[in-house]
Amino acid sequence: MAKKNPQTALMHSEYSAPAGFDAFPVAIHHASTVLFKNVAAMRARDWQEKSSYTYGLHGTPTSFTLEARLAEIEGGQHCLLAPSGLAAITMIDLALLKSGDDVLLPDNVYNPNRDLNNWLANDFGITARYYDPLIGAGITDLIQPNTRLIWTEAPGSVSMEVPDLPAICAAAHAKGALVAIDNTWSAGLALRAFDLGVDIVMQALTKYQSGGSDVLMGAVITRDATLNQRLQTAHMRLGFGVGMDDAYLVLRSLPTMKLRFEAHDAAARTVAAWLKQQPQISKVLHPAFADCPGHETWKRDFTGAGGLFSVLFDARYAEEQTDRFVDSLKLFKIGYSWGGANSLCVPYRIQGMRKNWQDQGVLVRFNIGLEDPQDLIADIEQAFAVM
Repeated sequence: MAKKNPQTALMHSEYSAPAGFDAFPVAIHHASTVLFKNVAAMRARDWQEKSSYTYGLHGTPTSFTLEARLAEIEGGQHCLLAPSGLAAITMIDLALLKSGDDVLLPDNVYNPNRDLNNWLANDFGITARYYDPLIGAGITDLIQPNTRLIWTEAPGSVSMEVPDLPAICAAAHAKGALVAIDNTWSAGLALRAFDLGVDIVMQALTKYQSGGSDVLMGAVITRDATLNQRLQTAHMRLGFGVGMDDAYLVLRSLPTMKLRFEAHDAAARTVAAWLKQQPQISKVLHPAFADCPGHETWKRDFTGAGGLFSVLFDARYAEEQTDRFVDSLKLFKIGYSWGGANSLCVPYRIQGMRKNWQDQGVLVRFNIGLEDPQDLIADIEQAFAVM
């Protein structure tokens, strides 16, 4: 080849790194443009095939590797990444619902999911109806001929009820509806949702999979190839993609996820058990505790609990006082999300979120991080003192 001018030489080098390099970290492959050897190779590739590459939006070896590992953790076959957990929920809804269709959601559903489906109902001609999360097999009476999708959340991420997934799935499948689950709480480690009959698993990878409180990402996982194709089409039409640096951060965290999850779980049970004995607290909403709604179902279907639970303050405390409690915490920070190393605490106005909420008292949700639980207890104790 003729000698190149400097600018061209900067862009077209003859050097190629030697083959055979191997290391534990998955390589980060950035790309918008994907190169083809020739026109025939370009025309032969299909963006839906995970065995080849077409365009950066549809994946690189980095994102393909993350998808494969997440599917394996959940016991699924196919995985699609999305820019956030809410984006993953949106992908599922838009893949499966059209004008005239009906969707059922638990009354304890993740609030952005509620807002999304209410928006679809108001502006796009679907109907969105809400059911008691503990309804179990009774959901069969709510399923209409146009019900296409039933959302579940196990447990509800604020009020912590645990649904009877096998009963809901059996009722849905008997009437031709699909079941999707937000399985973020268990990280796919403590609940094998596909084995209980669920069709689609959604995860917010922002939580335990990332573990660093620094990544926004979601995943949609299935076992059925035809169903995955419908989801994949929506994924492409919506233009969903993720950055490969973010995909790498999640991949880097996966080897420690189970160890972190178990540490969160042990610490959360310690703190929750202590809170259960405190006169300021009227109820601890933790699925591993016998008086939490759906505990028997949790005991049957789950193998762990993670770090997220809620409490109800005694009704004698006004919101001003519980807000002062949260503001007085030093180790617990105020912020949404969870699953990271740092403990969080957020008060909720649950009565305005739930249609038939009966309990009195302010609900406060704790994410127990990786600090020493005795230090967290001491922090709560000093905040009680100034409440």
